[in-house]
Amino acid sequence: MATAPAPLRTTVGNLCLGSAPDSWGVWFPQDEHQVSYTRFLDELVQAGYEWLELGPYGYLPTDPQRLKAELDARGLKVSGGTAFGALHRPEAWDEMLAHVRQVAALTAAAGAHHLVFIPPMYRDEKTGAFTESPELTAEQWAGFGRAADRLGRLLLEEYDVRLVVHPHADSHIQTQPEIERLLNESDSRYTNLCLDTGHVAYGGGDNLDLIRRFGERVGYVHIKQMDPEILAQVAAEDLSFGEAVKRGVCVSPPAGVPKPADVVAELARLDAELFVIVEQDLYPCAPEVPLPIAVSTREHLAGCGLSGTRRPNIDR
Repeated sequence: MATAPAPLRTTVGNLCLGSAPDSWGVWFPQDEHQVSYTRFLDELVQAGYEWLELGPYGYLPTDPQRLKAELDARGLKVSGGTAFGALHRPEAWDEMLAHVRQVAALTAAAGAHHLVFIPPMYRDEKTGAFTESPELTAEQWAGFGRAADRLGRLLLEEYDVRLVVHPHADSHIQTQPEIERLLNESDSRYTNLCLDTGHVAYGGGDNLDLIRRFGERVGYVHIKQMDPEILAQVAAEDLSFGEAVKRGVCVSPPAGVPKPADVVAELARLDAELFVIVEQDLYPCAPEVPLPIAVSTREHLAGCGLSGTRRPNIDR
């Protein structure tokens, strides 16, 4: 007798979907071109999301009780915090750490266990001017992994928060060789990867290859897609990331690379439970732009089996 076909799986059981202020055009703690945090939170709920990343420190309330009240009133939960910081500047360690401690404390108070750590950009986000060399020296590289581990150990021991380093366009962790070097020169107990699919594509990397070869180091995910035509303009015209975003390099699924369905399928094979946070860089954008994009993106990802109905068990 023929066996009945297996039921169609509509949820990828190890992945939990969320979004971030970035998808509402928020890049800075305060900026005249950004929507208010209350509008962001209200529209996040309207768009059907339950989980959010905190975004730039100071955009959402930094008082833990006030933040909790705002989130509880809307039934929202926090997946992680976000901080920028330079691991290649030993002289700036204390200043960087003071900022990261603020973010880690708020993240932990919100019940989250990941800190997404973004290297600083070497081009100004608004003007595109170079602020430092795009290449690290051998000496700077030599200390990068050790600095990441030092920070990651501190965060884990003092805040029960796990460090996930985020590759970023116009930063020193952008290309796949740079990502792999960081992972190879750091300790998986303290330093892991926030796989940002859009920034990996922007840097010419292969997301599926990274997941297959370094899956045990993927601790958190940002999912987004880039327009190949604008990526070609970036290369041909030496555009800054800020200019590329203005031209619309970050696109909604199913457009762009990589294909979300391929990424979700590969992540679903990992022996880990992960947050997958939507980030579509939109700065600057009109206030009415983000909400419909957020809805259509969630619906597309739901069609890939990715939803936000359960909290992952955190083990890395």
